[in-house]
Amino acid sequence: MRSITSQSTMLLRSKTYTTTNFCTKALTSETGTKKDKVETLYKRLSAFREESDGNITDTLDNWVKQGHFVKRFDIVGYVNLLRKFKKYQQANQVYEWLEKTNNKMNNADRAIRIDLLAKTEGLESAEKYFDNLQGSAKTKKTYGALLNCYCKEKNLEKAYNLFEKMKDLHLSSTLNYNNMMSLYLNVDKPEQLPLLAEEMEGKNIIFDLYTYNQLMNSYASLKNLDAVEGVIEKMNKNKIRCDWFTLGNLAKIYTDSGLFQKADATLSKMEKLENLRDRGAFHILITLYAQTSNLAGVNRSWDSLKLVYEKPSNASYLVLLLALSKLGEVDSLEKNYREWESDHSNYDVRVSNVILESYLKRDMIEDAQQILENIVRNGAEPNTRTFESLTTYHIKKRDIDMALKYLEMGASKANFMKHKMFPNDETVRMFLQHFEEENDVDNAKKFCTCMKMIDRLDPAIYDSLICMDVSAVK
Repeated sequence: MRSITSQSTMLLRSKTYTTTNFCTKALTSETGTKKDKVETLYKRLSAFREESDGNITDTLDNWVKQGHFVKRFDIVGYVNLLRKFKKYQQANQVYEWLEKTNNKMNNADRAIRIDLLAKTEGLESAEKYFDNLQGSAKTKKTYGALLNCYCKEKNLEKAYNLFEKMKDLHLSSTLNYNNMMSLYLNVDKPEQLPLLAEEMEGKNIIFDLYTYNQLMNSYASLKNLDAVEGVIEKMNKNKIRCDWFTLGNLAKIYTDSGLFQKADATLSKMEKLENLRDRGAFHILITLYAQTSNLAGVNRSWDSLKLVYEKPSNASYLVLLLALSKLGEVDSLEKNYREWESDHSNYDVRVSNVILESYLKRDMIEDAQQILENIVRNGAEPNTRTFESLTTYHIKKRDIDMALKYLEMGASKANFMKHKMFPNDETVRMFLQHFEEENDVDNAKKFCTCMKMIDRLDPAIYDSLICMDVSAVK
């Protein structure tokens, strides 16, 4: 499901903003088109790193001093772009500058500022900002933004209390109920969603597609498939057309429940929707058809995707290769991998990992090694998944030297990327089993050094190694 945060972000982005100028300078000192100037300022703003302090403010001040005429519409556009690329610190500084220069903020601006403060400085800063707003600025938008922050942080107590207060202030909305539904699902309280739905009906608050999908997910969590189907019936009764996302969600519920025939029938309906052009829809079709072991459905969906997107993206090839790997379609897997490799200059190691893992499963170590060389030759870098696969393969084969080689390489990568999930628990267990059975103290010390590097020397590993008198853990 699409997160409630992204739902809220899209809603905030969709609002229309005024184009009132916040700079009194009427002339520019530079030539060139307006678009060139806008892009130049955005590039300057986006160039700063997250840890920069004050640079955004200085840049905006200097831009105005140079005589540039900047519109509010442009500033809001900068913020939206910065948020799109997760440059939240920079986006927050832009709004901070906007407020410090005594420019009027509307309620949509304040709502976005609350969201940015929560992301960059934490809930306490967002709460303080909200508390300091004038009464007239505490509106459905700003209350809703704070509620969304609580829901994202899974702070049920604060979210519930604020939600109840919003009811008392007659500030309830579909979006706010959707936020609470998402929160209850995330804290494993699916039984609360039907109650919220009843409240919405009692208050004549309209359900949107997200509401219906959340309700379906709650019934699925409660193992009540009749109720899931009842939601679809209710949509039909209310003449709400099921979009591809809703049908995909229903198909996934069927798939997770082992009802593959119903899943296939639902996916077939999804395929037949008019003007199906969304890349995500094709990805869902390919993935779920693979889960129902429907190769024909996978191939058909891939062909449909290629009719819409002449050159499929890396992400699309990744989805396809994962599906073919799951179905054991080795020849098709290799064919499509070669097609991707010959046609994509932007090399994505995740795609290569799929075929590398396929080769390792079939003990084709030389072919897997060739894939690894291809990754490096194409200017990409193996990621922790690459090293995980190679490490696991070699430890299973009891080739401890090669296993430790790839473990060390992976640990170095994981340490740099701050990736805490490398290696996985099963791989760790196999290492410890080898050390114990072979009384391999020297290699156990090397293993211990790698695990220390990534702060993974947990009590279970410590106890296992200390019993072998491995001095490196002492």
